[in-house]
Amino acid sequence: MHAATVSRFGGPEAVEITEVPVPVPGPGQVRIKVAAAALNPVDAAMRSGVFGGAGERIGLGWDVAGVIDAVGPGVEQVPGDRVIGLSTGHHTPLGTHAEYVVLDTEAVAPAPARLDDVHAATLPLNTLSAAQSLDILALRPGQGLLVTGAAGAVGAHAVELAHLQGLGVTALASPADEEFLRSRGAERFLPRGERPAPGGWDGVLDAAGLGAEALAAVRDGGAYVGLWPGREPSPERGVRVGALDVRADAARLAELSRLADRGEVLARVAATHPLAEAAEAHARLAEGGLRGRIVLVP
Repeated sequence: MHAATVSRFGGPEAVEITEVPVPVPGPGQVRIKVAAAALNPVDAAMRSGVFGGAGERIGLGWDVAGVIDAVGPGVEQVPGDRVIGLSTGHHTPLGTHAEYVVLDTEAVAPAPARLDDVHAATLPLNTLSAAQSLDILALRPGQGLLVTGAAGAVGAHAVELAHLQGLGVTALASPADEEFLRSRGAERFLPRGERPAPGGWDGVLDAAGLGAEALAAVRDGGAYVGLWPGREPSPERGVRVGALDVRADAARLAELSRLADRGEVLARVAATHPLAEAAEAHARLAEGGLRGRIVLVP
């Protein structure tokens, strides 16, 4: 089968389509025939060597939507089940940008019935990232949350989920995104480039990676969470500072899939590319300005 991998670090040109064996599921695992797989910034980071692994062949892709076609011992799911899943790890030889992928059952959940595979494939990494970031913040209903980079994939899902949790959400993004973000649950809006009021929020989910500027917007004793471990600012003023290390969670992903079925979580697709054009898809991602994810289709 074919898979997108890198054996050297670099720009989009480093992505190779290679021939690899079809994986075999072990105990507690399922094999998914990939129908669609989203391309995320973490894939670009892996390709460029941010997470190391020099000298290895590294598989790309974390998100997947498809159909189970084989199961290992001790698995309740059956071939034919339509699922979404999350493959985590920075140095795995095979990711989801492939024709088949094997995942632990704890990483797999039923796909939303109302979404096609291309849209469903955008959900696992981005919705789990938003949900688990909100868990780290641990805000209470009625408290105020600022989401930077709110129009991005993680940021927009954070706005949706925080609104459902009863938080007062302020979205920081491009002025062109204000109407969209208010429709997803933002009560207040800040245009990008406007400095947030110091100490104005109980918590900040810093999807834009503003760092110290975003931290300054948190009240004394509040909470801050960033999306890239190691890049978060140093704590100050009693503010709890955390960074997301996203993990697979089948039960939570199933809950998020149900929210997508009800339209409370919106899947956004910017473009699709055949798997064979993975390098071109990476080049488009590098240009920026996307609203929604690029999705690869084997």
